[in-house]
Amino acid sequence: MPALALLSAVLVVTFEQAVRWKYGPMGIVGLLLLTIGLKAKSPAVSSLGAVVLALLVTGPAL
Repeated sequence: MPALALLSAVLVVTFEQAVRWKYGPMGIVGLLLLTIGLKAKSPAVSSLGAVVLALLVTGPAL
């Protein structure tokens, strides 16, 4: 069980670093809002995080 928790933590940190590298601080804010909204079961906060991430991804195309 500790190995699974360690692997999960490594994957989360790796994903966070990839988002930070590609999308900068706003990517971290969007990911944080999405995560907090999902954990708190708040559709408004998770939707705001999803919108921030979607705008960052589609920003150059607009």
